[in-house]
Amino acid sequence: MPQVRPFRSVLYIPASKERALEKARELAADAIIFDLEDAVTPAEKTAARVTLAKELTDTDYGARMRIVRINGLQTAWGRADALAFANHPQADVLLIPKVNSPADLDVVAAITGDKPLWAMMETALGMLNAAAIAAHPRLHGMVMGTNDLAKDIGSRSRADRLPLQAGLGLCLLAAKAHGRVIVDGVYNAFRDEAGLRAECEQGRDMGFDGKTLIHPAQLDIANAVFAPSGDEVALAQRQIEAFNAAQASGQGVAVVDGHIVENLHVVAAQETLAKARAIAALVE
Repeated sequence: MPQVRPFRSVLYIPASKERALEKARELAADAIIFDLEDAVTPAEKTAARVTLAKELTDTDYGARMRIVRINGLQTAWGRADALAFANHPQADVLLIPKVNSPADLDVVAAITGDKPLWAMMETALGMLNAAAIAAHPRLHGMVMGTNDLAKDIGSRSRADRLPLQAGLGLCLLAAKAHGRVIVDGVYNAFRDEAGLRAECEQGRDMGFDGKTLIHPAQLDIANAVFAPSGDEVALAQRQIEAFNAAQASGQGVAVVDGHIVENLHVVAAQETLAKARAIAALVE
């Protein structure tokens, strides 16, 4: 089974803040979103583009995936952003804000050539078109923009995120159906560790690959929650061993801890071990 790249923690960094860009190379984030959009004021956007292009060239961010969130093409800065990073060798992915339909990706793809694209899923229309967006041939990942989505649908904030569950579920199903990475939205109260952990656990249990973060203080919790635990790794190993033994004796299923283990459970166990190996390789 091929190694799975971890996306437990995906940290937003303002592209206009040189100190933050420098510090990011020392942070335990699996991926970084270098943000030219919401985190940068209109007056700073042009300078931020130049700053980021230089920082990506000059700074070694190690194994972290480098994602550049550009401004929308309907803005005064979006096209220049896309052109600036379309051929930048250190920009792994371009993240497109407020993707409403596959046509939004077509417009960017016409500018950026073969550069992989990710989509911000943050509008009601985007939720309804999630399956078509996920099927786009240039799309590699999706990011939930839960703050913008809540604003767009007029929902209230709740700890269980019940008003957002329809949108979260639609995007999750679309991403999984087409083999795309999908990461959950941000948790705004960055000093609330218990709340962050609970929301990370909810996203993990739903099937998200990781969580977007707004502050380095959130990294440890996200990394821990979205990584296989020691018990999960041990169980996966035992399931594989038991199933192999059952197969060798002519049986189609095995039993581990009183639970049936079939081939589908073995596939999930192999994925757990692959993720654990990928995380270990990332932190070496």
